[in-house]
Amino acid sequence: MTSTTLLQQPRAPKRLDEAIPPLLRPVARAFVLGYASAVAPRLLTLVLQHGVRRPTSRGLANGSQTRDSFLASLRHIIYGGLDPQRFPTFCAALVGGTTLLETLVAGLIRTSKVQLSSVARRRISRWISSFLAAWLSLRLLQSKKTSAFAENKTKEGDTQAPVRYAGRTLDLTLFAATRAVDVVVGELWAQRRERRVAVGRWTWYDSLVSKMADPSIFATSCALIMWAWFYTPCALPRSYTKWISSAAAVDGRLIEALRRCRSRELRYGEETGQAPLLQSMCADYKWPAEWGDPARSVPFPCEMVHMGCGPSCEYHALSRFCRSFKWSMMTYLPLNLLAQKKNLAGFRAALGSAARSSTFLAAFITFFYYGVCLTRTRLGPHVIGKDNASRQAIDGGICVGCGCFMCGWSILFEAASRRKDMALFVAPRALATLLPRRYPLDKQWRETLVFAFSTAIVFTCVRENRARVRGVLGKVLATVLEP
Repeated sequence: MTSTTLLQQPRAPKRLDEAIPPLLRPVARAFVLGYASAVAPRLLTLVLQHGVRRPTSRGLANGSQTRDSFLASLRHIIYGGLDPQRFPTFCAALVGGTTLLETLVAGLIRTSKVQLSSVARRRISRWISSFLAAWLSLRLLQSKKTSAFAENKTKEGDTQAPVRYAGRTLDLTLFAATRAVDVVVGELWAQRRERRVAVGRWTWYDSLVSKMADPSIFATSCALIMWAWFYTPCALPRSYTKWISSAAAVDGRLIEALRRCRSRELRYGEETGQAPLLQSMCADYKWPAEWGDPARSVPFPCEMVHMGCGPSCEYHALSRFCRSFKWSMMTYLPLNLLAQKKNLAGFRAALGSAARSSTFLAAFITFFYYGVCLTRTRLGPHVIGKDNASRQAIDGGICVGCGCFMCGWSILFEAASRRKDMALFVAPRALATLLPRRYPLDKQWRETLVFAFSTAIVFTCVRENRARVRGVLGKVLATVLEP
């Protein structure tokens, strides 16, 4: 063995997609990533549910039925991800169309008589290929018929005819549109900063706007989401509504009472037959029955909002924070421990990250509740008034609006590096609360146009300037789209 052999560097490990032709690698990566994101959560849920329902020793029949049911569900999930009208195929068509069509579009631009620089030709060909791929791939996803977006309607002659609705891909479209706006605004702001710094006109106000942009987006988005959760939960996905309800840990009768205040089914100082709603709560918590009667108790005491924590709004807020922090740590700490190295330094990092995230979530819940109390008891009556009409207005939406406004600012407890991802995560969901979940099928082309236009902006930008597409999405797209 020669000295040259000894000094040879070890070969770098082969990439998993090395055997795939470079032109097809983005397609393969996109399909695998889409398949994993679509199937893995459902597999995890299935395994956890199967573990909870583990059969006892009552007999082999129940155990055999459970096993057969588990295997059938497993096959359905695994093969369902291969459906050509599902998300994995959509990802492959989107990325594959973008990369494969670019060569064709670039050739057509070169043969045209338009005088363009090489950079302009490259960017235009990338934008057009991304636009076409996005349009066609979303149409593929929209072509799948589901019962949630179809219903039978009676027409002339008492005949039933199926009517299809659009809106199944609305969340995906809003996600793409949000990211495209972020890219465009971010680029314009970066150019403005460069110009103002060059002439020495960058001020503290400009710096403040830069720092507070993401927290402001998050707070505004959360305000819309929490308002929808309170008054129009049908505007949110069921899983989202269920998670917020679990975190809020509030008696449903309180929410219903405030909803009826807003719809004026429950009116203070009048007998409207609404007393049984809150009087049942008074019986459960051993409060005086007259507290739940809106004709005699104007308004119902804030102690009822505290649900057993006493009359002090501040003590209730502190109690909420402690309980929510404990609940959050039980979720965040195991996840952070899995993500860190298994040593003392890794444990400290996991503990610190979990504590920061738990503080954020606990403050979110506390700010919402204290915003309600602040408006109902501490400040609202002194600003708005104490008569029946003012109390009706406060409980008819002002107190909930104040809580919705305050809760999102808990994002300031989170690390600055995470705020952008969190803001861009909730923004599309907030926009979805302002739009109908279903709309006429003949207007679907508008959604497709928005998605294609937005996706073309994001894909072109990530290939021209990766840093401009912020957060995890920029890193993922850059990895998927590289040859």
